[in-house]
Amino acid sequence: MGTVTIGVSIAVPEPHGSLLQERRAGFGDPAASGIPTHVTLLPPTEVDDSALPAIEAHLIEVAAAGRPFPMRLSGTGTFRPLSPVVFVQVVEGAEACAWLQKQVRDASGPVARELQFPYHPHVTVAHGIDDEAMDRAYAELSGYEAEWPCAGFALYEQGADGVWRKLREFAFRGAVVPPQASAPERDTTLPTR
Repeated sequence: MGTVTIGVSIAVPEPHGSLLQERRAGFGDPAASGIPTHVTLLPPTEVDDSALPAIEAHLIEVAAAGRPFPMRLSGTGTFRPLSPVVFVQVVEGAEACAWLQKQVRDASGPVARELQFPYHPHVTVAHGIDDEAMDRAYAELSGYEAEWPCAGFALYEQGADGVWRKLREFAFRGAVVPPQASAPERDTTLPTR
């Protein structure tokens, strides 16, 4: 038995996810290539690997209690000087994200934990890089806009190489998670007679 580092987040779908990840790399953030673009629900948390089945069962319950909601990103913000982070703001869907993260971290669940800072849903686009690059990220993405229907969230594990990989998706009750950009689309038209 060992420990693993997990996180729970809402993926920013394509084409927005790749675009923001590329921009983050372009600002010189070395972590960009190992972190899919996301809104955090559970920050990096070390757990015993034997707890993963219980964590997945808990996340199934959280997803079953959730409902799809609109997500909209607009403009930039920063946690500086408290924390060296520039982010794209969640301007719609923030209340739903706050509710979800509270359910994920519920005191009766397998990943109960306190947060270092008050929860503030956001999409990081620069972290721990020099001030000039942080200022550039803040300015260049200030007009950024994206929106999509949020239909669920996912559990991720951080590998020994520092890369975060998706373990499992959790769809809200009655919701269908949209296919990833690389998945071929099905023809759903009905045949005509």
